[in-house]
Amino acid sequence: MTVPALAAEAPATPLAPAFVRVTEVLPELRITEERPRRGPGWISAAGLAAGGAEFEAFLAAEDARIEEEYGRRARPDVVAAFALHRYAWQAAVLLTMPWFLLRRVPSVAPGDVSFHREGGRVTVRAGAFACLPDDPAAGHPGARVAGGEAALRKAVREAAVAHFGPLLAAFGPRMRRGPRALWGAVADELTEALWYLGGLLDEERRAVEEATALLPAGTRPFGRGAAFRELLSPRGEALLTRDRASCCFYYTLRPDDACLTCPRTCDSERVTRLTAG
Repeated sequence: MTVPALAAEAPATPLAPAFVRVTEVLPELRITEERPRRGPGWISAAGLAAGGAEFEAFLAAEDARIEEEYGRRARPDVVAAFALHRYAWQAAVLLTMPWFLLRRVPSVAPGDVSFHREGGRVTVRAGAFACLPDDPAAGHPGARVAGGEAALRKAVREAAVAHFGPLLAAFGPRMRRGPRALWGAVADELTEALWYLGGLLDEERRAVEEATALLPAGTRPFGRGAAFRELLSPRGEALLTRDRASCCFYYTLRPDDACLTCPRTCDSERVTRLTAG
């Protein structure tokens, strides 16, 4: 009997070390470089951007998850906002962590990504990427050499616009938000992906500095950008916080438990929560 050969895994690209490092510090998120997957539980970003049956099924599943977890139905715009976040944070990791760790910026279209709704799995078909002139990978066939750090930050922003633009076109009408609020939500995902992973990597301060340089206030289309600031504790200690550019509507499900970085959360409440315990 002839045994069929196993399909060879796609060769790792110069972006692979960043994806491996993410999984090392966050085992719940496994990123592999391969073509988008299909099958039970798998969702394609292209399918979401198309706004068709896969998009509708994704929203319906999120609606059911919210009701099960919170014991109440959410408004349709809240369901859409939660659903976008469920995908967008992972996509933000794909775009920002290769830049943060390797100074390489992938060009990733929605058609290059799939994710498993419950399994903590993300696939990415990463080809072209931007890098600095002195990067050892600058001679790679997929490399596009950027002129310096500022040009590389611009490449991150351009990659985010190219990736998220089609998704916002699908989610925007359901979220009942205009372009400013939608791109503010993308800025929040990019910033908080960097901030969270930076903390896991013991590089929180650098992550904050990098996010601030990447998304300064007024950078189109990202609005107020990273928006980090410091508060003082009763003992005079600096407490890091930021103001989200968008609202996730969590308060509509848990009115007494607003997010720490929500514009609705006052500074005194932030200080109390940041110094608790």
